[in-house]
Amino acid sequence: MKIRDFSFNLPPEQIAQYPPEVRGTAKLLVLDRMSGEISHKNMQDFPDLVEPGTLVVFNNSRVRKARVFGFSENGGKVEFFFLKPLESNAWLCMVSKAKKQKVGKKFTFPGDIEGVIEEAVSTNHRKVRFSAPLDDSWLDKHGHIPLPPYIKREDSKEDWERYQSVFSKDTGSVAAPTASLHFTDEILARLEEKGIETAFVTLHVGLGTFEPVRTESILDHKMHEEQFYVSDETADKVEKAVREGRPVLAVGTTSVRTLESAWKDGKLQRGESSTDIFIYPGYEFKVVNRMFTNFHTPESTLLVLVSAFAGKELIDRTYNEAVEKGYMFFSYGDAMLMK
Repeated sequence: MKIRDFSFNLPPEQIAQYPPEVRGTAKLLVLDRMSGEISHKNMQDFPDLVEPGTLVVFNNSRVRKARVFGFSENGGKVEFFFLKPLESNAWLCMVSKAKKQKVGKKFTFPGDIEGVIEEAVSTNHRKVRFSAPLDDSWLDKHGHIPLPPYIKREDSKEDWERYQSVFSKDTGSVAAPTASLHFTDEILARLEEKGIETAFVTLHVGLGTFEPVRTESILDHKMHEEQFYVSDETADKVEKAVREGRPVLAVGTTSVRTLESAWKDGKLQRGESSTDIFIYPGYEFKVVNRMFTNFHTPESTLLVLVSAFAGKELIDRTYNEAVEKGYMFFSYGDAMLMK
């Protein structure tokens, strides 16, 4: 399978630059995988589309304000992407103009913080040690929301609310699990009123989610590794649903990857772990049999994943119809439910 086979033509004006004016009002395309039937709904219809007995699984990871600008001793402005904290005031950061960011180079940051590059971890990743401990409170004050590169604008105050789900809890993602952005407290309440069971996993989305597939054959592509956590409560709910043959509806590809990675020998592994699972056509899903997701970028691992779930030909047809019907695509775009 070639990655170029997972492409489609998308007019630039259908790449959403802003979220819907009101959360929970996006268009919703519904795909029946068995019949191939496509119908067009709205997010407000979602609770009515979920079958009784379904377990709906969300990712509750919260986005870190990971983009911070530092200034070198000669006044140069450099972007630092705070990926994860290390020991003793140090962070792993991705830096702009990486070739110039040598070991020993010093920077000043907001709040009278100084930083020095201590190690070149990879081509554009650096270990940076700071003059004081930096945590998410400092990032909330001085950082910027890490909007995806296809959103051609600076982040705004609105993004701090709208690029987080209403149930986001554990900070650690550098990109939103965007399928979750469609849900409101009212939609969640309607699911509860209908008796639909819900559960939460935590997968912290890494920058690798935006990395293009650079190999011609998808089988040669190496996935990035991401950290996830499964609670005892969630594991119990998932195991029970699978045992009883009830539908498991994963909200977002991050929830899909978590559930499929954690399933071992008929049980969902509890606690913290990591995954670099790459799901492509031919993969046999062990847990997930319903999926709610956004529309994904051409030639991406996420488009490959949904093609594995619904079949490539059916996804090709569905995406073509979504383009024709004027659906908005990517992080702030419309949604799709596959049953």
